[in-house]
Order: sequence, then structure tokens, then C-alpha cells
Amino acid sequence: MIPIDLSGKRAFVAGVADDGGFGFAIAKALAEAGASVCIGTWPPALGIFETLLERGKIAESLKFPRGGSMTFERVYPLDAAYDTMAEVPAEVRESKRYRDRGDFTIAGLVASLQKDFGERPLDIVVHSLANGPEVRKPLIETSRRGYLDAISISAYSNVAFVREFTPLMRPGGSFLSLSYLAGQRVVPGYGGGMSTAKAALESDTRTLAFEAGRRHQLRVNTISAGPYASRAASAIGYIRTMLRYYKENSAMIRHLDAEDVAYMAAFLSSPMAAGITGSTVYVDNGYHAMGMPQLTPDADDPG
Repeated sequence: MIPIDLSGKRAFVAGVADDGGFGFAIAKALAEAGASVCIGTWPPALGIFETLLERGKIAESLKFPRGGSMTFERVYPLDAAYDTMAEVPAEVRESKRYRDRGDFTIAGLVASLQKDFGERPLDIVVHSLANGPEVRKPLIETSRRGYLDAISISAYSNVAFVREFTPLMRPGGSFLSLSYLAGQRVVPGYGGGMSTAKAALESDTRTLAFEAGRRHQLRVNTISAGPYASRAASAIGYIRTMLRYYKENSAMIRHLDAEDVAYMAAFLSSPMAAGITGSTVYVDNGYHAMGMPQLTPDADDPG
């Protein structure tokens, strides 16, 4: 057996606010493989998440299948819409969900990590962030502000991550983000500029892989995951219909599990994937390979 061994490595996973999404599953897989894990949580959700941890509400979700449980080295506040505190509007800084969280920007996170763990503390950075405030609007009805917000939070923040975290990365480090097929093909209902943001994320992955690879010997990849019924996905509004359609029309007839994506993330973050960079890796039961929906046996065929 060839194990995925991340012992001695430290990962930072951005976008963990509960135990139901890809970010949590990836953090757990990295921890199970031996990595120490820090996470970043959006400040408005951080209080609830801290309460869940303190009161043991997600204790079962933290357990590893083979015994033991995941613990987080640190849980940091992070709003990746802002690179520095100078960019944060006063009404945000002074709101009750932000004002006691210190520097919650990307620059603040970098400073906190170096203060807590030293100059070059990271081996793995996972970007599990996506937000489109107008995701339920068709693209043609999306406002300029909504469109730019979707790209800023869901795509540009990954560029900022690679730029700002690179000085913290140890040799052989890996950056990883999460994409979706809507960046390549039309998914009705996935609007508000989110399809554009995913297309940008995948394009940026290729360019960042070249730049970070040539300059720093770091890898950059993205996983294009199939739909999954996380709490965040409910914002789309018809996730159950989407899950049923994907299951019926994928190359394999099964629902996607968060662990499917998490295990791929662990592999791509490990030395076993040292030759993989600039790639969009599909984890969607083969749906992306299909050219048309599966026909039922009694479908009319006029010839």
C-alpha cells in the first residue's frame, strides 16, 4: 500500500464555517493524513462555529474513521474580500460581528500565521471560498456590483492567496482551490457572475501555476467538484434537483460524497502529486465527460 503521508506538514484551509461542506471535509482528510490544520472562517459565521466546537455539537463529524479526532491548531477570522484593513469600510470594521476580531484581512492572516508559527510555516493552502451575492439572478440581470463582488471573493482572492502566502510556503508547497463545471458549461440558475468567477479561477490556476512554479517551485491546482448538498449550496435554490440530474446523467450512477473531493485534495497536496500543477481535476462521477443526457429505454426515437 502507498499511503498519503502529510506528517510534519501544516495546512491552512480557508472557508470552513461548519461541518457540512467541502472545506471541512478537506481539512479532515489532510488531518487524517497527518497534517496539522489551521482554518479561516468568515467573521459573521465565526461565533457560531466557535460555539459548535466548544459545545461538542460537531464532535461526531470530527472523528476519523480509524479512530481519533481532528483538532484545529488555530481558527482565524478571515474575510478574503479585503487584502488589508485600509480597504475595509468603517461600517464593516465597527459592526459587532467584526469589531472584536482584530485584523481579519488576508494581510492580517499572514501576520498572524507568522507570529504563531514562524517565518515559513505552511506547506498547503486550500482556497474553499465562493460567494456571489446575486447568485440567483440570471447573468444578464446581474448588477455590476454583484458581478464584481462574485469575481473578487470567488476568484481574485485566490490570486491574492498565492501572492501573499508564497513567502510563508516551504519547499514543495501546494495551493489548491475549488471550481465548478459552470465555469466551462452553462448551468441555468448558477448566476450572479459566479460562472464567470469559476472560469476566471480555472484560467488563473494555469497562469499562477506557471508563475509560482518558475519563481518558487510551488504547485497550483483546482478541483472541479460536482454538486453537493452543503449549506452554502442551498443558496442556488434547486440543489436537490441538480443532485438528482447529475446522478442520473453521470458516467457513474451515484451521489458525490464530500470525501471524494477531500481525498483528491489530500492527494494533490502530497508529494505523490509532485508532477501535477496548473490542472483542473474533475471529481464529479464523470459528469463532465458526458455529451448528452442518458436516454431512458422507452424514449421515443423517430430515427
